[in-house]
Amino acid sequence: MDLDVFVNAHRAEWDRLDHLLRRGRRLTGAEADELVDLYQRTATHLSLIHSSAPDPLLVARLTQLVARARATVTGTRRASWRDAARFLTAGFPAAVYRSRHWWIPTAVLSTLLAALMGWWIAAHPEVQATIAAPDDLRRMTSPGGEYETYYSSHPATSFAAQVWTNNAQAAAMCLVLGAFLCVPVIWILFVNVVNLAVGIGLMSSAGRLDTFLGLVLPHGLLELTAVFVAAGTGLRLGWTVIDPGPRTRRAALAQRGRAAVGMAIGLALVLFVSGIIEAFVTPSGLPTWARITLGTAAEVLFLAYVYVLGGRAARAGEAGDVDAVERSAELPVAA
Repeated sequence: MDLDVFVNAHRAEWDRLDHLLRRGRRLTGAEADELVDLYQRTATHLSLIHSSAPDPLLVARLTQLVARARATVTGTRRASWRDAARFLTAGFPAAVYRSRHWWIPTAVLSTLLAALMGWWIAAHPEVQATIAAPDDLRRMTSPGGEYETYYSSHPATSFAAQVWTNNAQAAAMCLVLGAFLCVPVIWILFVNVVNLAVGIGLMSSAGRLDTFLGLVLPHGLLELTAVFVAAGTGLRLGWTVIDPGPRTRRAALAQRGRAAVGMAIGLALVLFVSGIIEAFVTPSGLPTWARITLGTAAEVLFLAYVYVLGGRAARAGEAGDVDAVERSAELPVAA
C-alpha cells in the first residue's frame, strides 16, 4: 500500500470526523449518522495501516481519533453497585474457576515441596545450624518463643492491616509479573515455600509441630489458597505469552491481563478476610480445634463460592473480562 496516496485519499474524511467531534452543540440526526459512518471507516483505515504500513505518527493520530469517536458513539458509562455485585457474584469467581487447572496443581506441588523441605530441615541438624545459631533456634521454637508471639506482638488492627498489605502485594506481584515468562512468579512461590518449610522443620525438630500448625492453619488455609490462585493465574498469563493459541498474542494477553486485574481486586478482598483471621483468631485464647475449625470453615466457604457461583457463571460464558462494549474491537483470525 502506498501510504501517501492512502492518506491523500482519506484525509478529508478524518478531518471531517475530527470536526464533528469538536462541535460544541448537539449533533443533528444527519450529523450523528455521518459521525458513526466516519468512525467505522476510520477504524477500518487504522486496521489497514496497522497491518500494511504502520507509520507511528499516523497510527497515533488515528488511534486517538477512533477512541474519541468510539466514546462519543457508545457514550460514557458509570460504574454502579450493580457492576460491583456482578463482579463479586459472577466475574471474580468465574475467573478463579476457569484458572483452576493452573492454581490447583500449583497449590499441590507447593504444599508437597514445603512438607518435603520441612522434613529435610527437621531431620538434619547441620541444615538447622545454617539457618540460625542454636540459641536463636531455641528462642524461636521454645514455648512463648518468636513463632508464638509473632501473632500477638502488635495491636490486632494494625497487625491485620500489615498482613493484608503484604499478602495483597505478593498476590498482585504474582498476577502482574506473570507476563514475564512465569519466572518472577516461580521465584515468589519458592520464597513462600521456603519460609513455610523453615517453620515446619524447626518447630518439628523441637517437637512442637502441632503448635506451629495450630498457629498457621486458621488463617493459612485461606491465605495460601489466595496466593496459589494468584500464582497460578500469573503462570497462566506467562504461558499465554509463550503460546497464545488461535488468537494473536496481543489479543490473548489483553484478555488474560484484564481478567488478572479483576482477580487482583477480588483476591485483595479474600486476603483481607484471612488478615482479619490472622489478627483476631490466630492469637486468641480459643482452643486450637476451634481456631482450626474457623479457618477450615473460611476455606470451605471460599471453595464453595468458587465452584458453585464461579462454576455456574463460567458455564454461562462469564470469563472475568470486561463487557464486550468496553473492549477494543478485534480483527478475526484464522483458527
